[in-house]
Amino acid sequence: MKFIKILAFLLLTSPAFATTDSLTTLDLTNHWVGYIALALFVLAYIFVMVEEFTLFRKSKPVILVAGIIWGLIGWTYAQHGLPHSAEVALKHNMLEYSELFLFLLVAMTYIEAMRERNVFEALKVWLTNKGLTFRQLFWLTGFLAFFISPIADNLTTALIMGAVVMAVGKGNPRFVSLAFINIVVAANAGGAFSPFGDITTLMVWQKGVVGFSQFFNLFIPSLINFLVPAAIMHFFIKNQVATSDNQTVKIKTGGLTIVILFMLTIFTAVGFYNFLHLPPAMGMMTGLGYLMVMSFFVRRKERKTQDGGFDIFNKISLAEWDTLLFFFGVIISVGGLGFMGYLALTSELMYASLGATYANILVGVLSAVVDNIPVMFAVLTMNPDMGLNQWLLVTLTAGVGGSLLSVGSAAGVALMGQSKGLYTFVSHLKWTPVIALGYGASIYAHILVNGI
Repeated sequence: MKFIKILAFLLLTSPAFATTDSLTTLDLTNHWVGYIALALFVLAYIFVMVEEFTLFRKSKPVILVAGIIWGLIGWTYAQHGLPHSAEVALKHNMLEYSELFLFLLVAMTYIEAMRERNVFEALKVWLTNKGLTFRQLFWLTGFLAFFISPIADNLTTALIMGAVVMAVGKGNPRFVSLAFINIVVAANAGGAFSPFGDITTLMVWQKGVVGFSQFFNLFIPSLINFLVPAAIMHFFIKNQVATSDNQTVKIKTGGLTIVILFMLTIFTAVGFYNFLHLPPAMGMMTGLGYLMVMSFFVRRKERKTQDGGFDIFNKISLAEWDTLLFFFGVIISVGGLGFMGYLALTSELMYASLGATYANILVGVLSAVVDNIPVMFAVLTMNPDMGLNQWLLVTLTAGVGGSLLSVGSAAGVALMGQSKGLYTFVSHLKWTPVIALGYGASIYAHILVNGI
C-alpha cells in the first residue's frame, strides 16, 4: 500500500504527467474572473515598466498578482468541483520555474564570485590602459560584448563593457552614448545564439524545442544584427586617442580557477541535458558544488584576512534576487492566464491569422516594449505548430528586438543607470531606425541561411 502511494505521488509530480492535457479545463476568457486577472496583470506590468521612476521593485507587483490570479482560478475551479485540475496546472508551472531558478542562481553566483575576485575589474583596467582610439574602443567593446554575452549574460556583459566606456570616455559624451547603444545591441545579439546568453534562449533550450548546437545556426544573423548599426555609428565617432589612468588591478586568489570552473559547469549542464537526458539545472547545481568545494580551500588560505576570506554563501546571497523573484511572478502569472485560455486565444490571433513568420517578427517588436521574458514564455506556453527554423526565428527576434528601445532589455535599462545621464531613452531612440535596419537585416539573413 505504501508503495502504491509513493508511485502515485511520483506520477502526479513528474513533468510527463503534470500537464493539463488530460484534465478538465474551463474557458475563462469571457468570464469576469478572466477579465480581472488580465487587468491585474496589465496593471502589474505597468508598475514593472515604470520601476526606474517609482523605485518600486519589479518583483513585488508581479508576485502579488500571481497569487491573486491563481487564487481566482482555484476558487472558480473549486466552485465547479475541479480543484485537482488547477492544482496540477499550477504545479507544472512551478516546476518550470524551479528549473529556471536553480540554473540562474548558479550562473549568478559564479558571476558574483568572479566580480569579487576582481576578474572583471582586471579586464576593464587592461582595456583602458591599451591607449586605443575611441573608434577602436567602440569596436573592441562591441565585439567583446557580442562574444562574452553568450557565456555570461547580456546584463553582466553590458555592465562590464559600460564600466570600460565610462572610464575612458570622460569628456566625450557623444562617444559614451554611441558606445553604450553599441554595447546594448551587441550584448543582446550575442546572447541570441547561445542557450546561456539570455533568459529567453535558456527557456527555449530547457523546453526542448531547439537543441544546444542548433542555437549556433543563429550566429550569422546575430552578427549581422550587431554589425549593421555599428558600421553606421562608426562614422559618427571622432578618431581621437582615449586617455587612461594607468591603474593596476590584481586578480585575487582563485579568480582564474573560478573562470575555468564556470566553463566546466556549462559543459556539465550541456552534458547532463544532451547525454544523460536530465534537466540542465541539475548540471548547473553540480557545478555549484565545484565552486563550493574550491571556495573551502580559498577561504582556508585567506582565513587570516580582515574580512574572513572568500565566502561562497555570501556570493549566493548577492545574486539578483529581485530578478529571480520577478521571473517567478511572470511565469506563474502568464501560466495562469494561459490556463484561463488567453494564450490559446492569442495564438489563434497571431499565428493562425498572420502566419508564423510575421507573428515571430511581431514578437521581437513587442519585446522592445514589454520585457521579452513574458513574451517568450507566452509563446512557449502557446506552443504553436512550428518547425525548427521558425523557433530559431522567434528566439532571434525575442533576443534582439529589445535593442530597438533602451527600455527593451535589461542591458539597456542597466546602462541608463550607469551612464549618469549620458545614455538615455531619447539618445537611444534617435538611433532606433538604424537598429531597426539591423533587426530587419538579421531576419533576412536567417531566412537566407536557415530558411523558414
